[in-house]
Amino acid sequence: MRRRLPRVRERGGIFLIVVMQPEAGERETRGVCEYLEKAGLAVHLSRGVERTIIGAIGDRAKLGGLALEALPGVEKVVAILAPYKLVSRTFRPEDTVVPVEHLTVGGRTVQVMAGPCAVEDRTQLLEAAHLVREAGARILRGGAFKPRSSPYSFQGLEAKGLEYLAEARAATGLLIVTEVMDAKTLPLVAEYADILQIGARNMQNFYLLRDVARVDKPVLLKRGPSATVEEWLLSAEYIVSGGNPRVILCERGIRTFESYTRNTLDLTAVPVIKHLSHLPVIVDPSHGIGKWRYVPAMARAALAAGADGLLIEVHPRPAAALCDGPQSLTPENFHALMDDLRGLARFLGRDL
Repeated sequence: MRRRLPRVRERGGIFLIVVMQPEAGERETRGVCEYLEKAGLAVHLSRGVERTIIGAIGDRAKLGGLALEALPGVEKVVAILAPYKLVSRTFRPEDTVVPVEHLTVGGRTVQVMAGPCAVEDRTQLLEAAHLVREAGARILRGGAFKPRSSPYSFQGLEAKGLEYLAEARAATGLLIVTEVMDAKTLPLVAEYADILQIGARNMQNFYLLRDVARVDKPVLLKRGPSATVEEWLLSAEYIVSGGNPRVILCERGIRTFESYTRNTLDLTAVPVIKHLSHLPVIVDPSHGIGKWRYVPAMARAALAAGADGLLIEVHPRPAAALCDGPQSLTPENFHALMDDLRGLARFLGRDL
């Protein structure tokens, strides 16, 4: 059974990490944890390939009086000054690889999540699922609940859409990523989804973030259209500090003065996130650009920038799509893109 993180709250505004010596064993590590817990501190243990790191959260007064570096097995004690703690690269130097059933996101393998923006009907979804699987994608995207700017736009099939997604998974073996919009529908979506998507509009819905932190499912956290990198990472911190370490970040474009494209795809966020955080990051070029003809170029650029995956909209007939047809690839264009990405991945020393 997967060990869940303890739910932590930053009391007094300080977070320390205790770096254990390479030769420190279980006895020394347990001794430090017990010492911190006895002092009334929240403790989180992170075991890396070469080092074990212990995080301690608590009041400044409690931490200030502890002689941590005098304990057996302790190499050094470092304060994390960034406002995000558990998602920071300082806390966990190694990249996090998020398990999703029999797949992983992060590490050597690049995952492509593809499918229509919205589940429109059973025939459309099954057709889309088969075509993205044949092209080489292993995760199917599709919205059953659709947050739309206009109340008159197609809002999704809701529960029926989730049933179609489950049928598509059974027919193709693809895993499912779909959006959860609120706490009321979270249990239903979690029953069907393999990955819970938090959309850009909900990135700072902190009550929803706390709710998904209590669900034993990977979470795909999209960047808000006007969110800074720090705000994005703090939203991830809500989920990880709430007990769920399986967070995947998704860059999907930000709002700028440019109006020719739907958004401005911020590919600088990929290396920046890789520097600041250990969490995997994927890119959604479809929403980032909003025009299908530019999606392949930006998908290749995202992979070259170091992205761990891609979220791409594909529709059997984009001209007839009820949602985001102009940014959706046709089956032929998606097959061609996947061929390009496989060659690029090999060149970069990765698998797709």
